[in-house]
Amino acid sequence: MKFTLSWLKEHLDTTASLAEIDAALTRVGLEVEGVEDKAALLAPYTIASVISAEQHPNADRLRVCMVNTGAGDPVQVVCGAPNARTGMKSVFSPPGTFIPGKNITLGVGTIRGVESRGMLCSGFELGLSEDHDGILDLPADAPVGVRYADWAGLGDPVIDIAVTPNRPDALGIHGIARDLAAAGLGRLVDRPIQADQGRAGGLGLGAQHDQQARQPTRQGHLGHVPHERLAAPVEQLLGPAHARRQARRQQHPVDHD
Repeated sequence: MKFTLSWLKEHLDTTASLAEIDAALTRVGLEVEGVEDKAALLAPYTIASVISAEQHPNADRLRVCMVNTGAGDPVQVVCGAPNARTGMKSVFSPPGTFIPGKNITLGVGTIRGVESRGMLCSGFELGLSEDHDGILDLPADAPVGVRYADWAGLGDPVIDIAVTPNRPDALGIHGIARDLAAAGLGRLVDRPIQADQGRAGGLGLGAQHDQQARQPTRQGHLGHVPHERLAAPVEQLLGPAHARRQARRQQHPVDHD
């Protein structure tokens, strides 16, 4: 069962941290298999603008970019993306950043004799997509210096729990919130359920079936018998054929001696 933190908080009024919620879930018997927190993973990545993108002096497919990160002087980055160009907005990662798509930690490097002090990133390198044909090309109004995860709306962690067969209540977000509230982690937001009044005059199909009673017939099958017939004599319910048989038995009694 996967759910986001914001979805849980629609049903649970709590100020608990993600770590506290994680621990409480395990404590109530809902084992946490994983937490995907893109905001934490991508915290060092910021929106940057490319001031200039010049041809690398020693490589045909590389460009030397000067990048405005919104913090201090422009940074020199050697970039091999074919779409890197002057004036574009993209995502910058400084030295020391972990690159999830490549499973490496970025350092200051020298590429073909030119120093590079960071990286302009593709969706693949951020672990967001399989696209690695070019760096992310952000809209012109993307704010320079702002954390990319915040701007892109990636700040909602996804929690994955294991649900055992005896806990079907945990297959719904309300059931999970109820368990956490019972564990003292907050207050359950219990919204009333609106009844479906049906179509014809406010009477649904279920109500129509409730107006019928089920009565065994002579064949042993179940049939629908209206309420007004339930109080009728047995002879009336079994019909005229049964009455004729009863009359013949009275006229010709069987001698059992």
